[in-house]
Amino acid sequence: MQDQFETGLSRRWRVLLVACTIATLLPVGLFVPQAVPMAAGRVVVIGLVVCQAVVVWWMDRRPVFVTISSLLVGATLELLHVPVGSGVALIVLTTFSWLRPARTSLLGLAAAVLFFVLALGTTGRGLQALLWSGAALLAWTWGALGRARSAQRDSEARRMVQQERARITRDLHDVLAHTVSLMVLQAAAANDVFDTHPDKARDAVAALESVGRQALGEVRRLLEVIDHDSSVSPGLGDLDRLVESMSQAGVEVVVNRHGTAGIAVASRIAEAAYRIVQESLTNVLRHAGAERAEVDVRIAAGQLVVAITDNGGGSRLGHGSGRGLDGMRRRATELGGRLEAGPYAAGGFRVAAWLPVRSQPR
Repeated sequence: MQDQFETGLSRRWRVLLVACTIATLLPVGLFVPQAVPMAAGRVVVIGLVVCQAVVVWWMDRRPVFVTISSLLVGATLELLHVPVGSGVALIVLTTFSWLRPARTSLLGLAAAVLFFVLALGTTGRGLQALLWSGAALLAWTWGALGRARSAQRDSEARRMVQQERARITRDLHDVLAHTVSLMVLQAAAANDVFDTHPDKARDAVAALESVGRQALGEVRRLLEVIDHDSSVSPGLGDLDRLVESMSQAGVEVVVNRHGTAGIAVASRIAEAAYRIVQESLTNVLRHAGAERAEVDVRIAAGQLVVAITDNGGGSRLGHGSGRGLDGMRRRATELGGRLEAGPYAAGGFRVAAWLPVRSQPR
């Protein structure tokens, strides 16, 4: 899998990186007089040290250039027997492996080992070259692990955003499909009796207004949920209002509750149950040609069981097709439950969902 994770260094981290570099190079005053007796040589060494300290400031913009430069300067200092550049090289290598994917940062590790092994080997310090190689590998590994953890957190955040978008899409579908279907039916009913029975037409228009207001309320609730106020999510207590809107559309709906009194149901579970009932009743209204529907809500074996049965044409193929039935299934499975839908043995169509009483962790 290709590493697409992108990261960078903020100004605060760059300041910290420069500070760590300077702290690592502070002992240079102890080594330079002993290693470089000539004044001109000391100036060269001090210049290299300053260069190695300053160049790390651009680690965020030019990481490859900074890494190679730091490694070359550090190896040169080792050639001059001034053992202060290796520490900075390890810091830079760790940062580089965190900033860039492994296919790139491994080249930095190879360059680090090559430069310092050559510098230490040509000056007769074979053991130090071996120890340096191990230290460089540890530094690279530390940075790579940090990058992997950051990438995992970033991936998890993206997954949560995608899940939330999918949930909002399903909620919008449920709200709009239900209310628009009711509004279309009420408008059609008003049009049919507009000339012959004005009073009935007026009642249908009043019902149309009521459904429209409910739709606005549902959308407002959804927007409030998006703003992280989950307390306004619809739940089992809103089923009566849902049933009333269906009755206005000419479908008699009966709700039976068994064992739900005094049982605490997580808000996400209650909302999912409400949306499943809403979508099922919308399908009854749009596809079934039913006159009556029954909603059964019960708590059994640690599960919230919701079943919606109608007396329409149970063998119809169009019932719940598309986003509706798929959305209901996803709601159930994402919460650790399941959903079944199909023609009912006694006639009509039945949708049943089993949801855990308490929400499962995401």
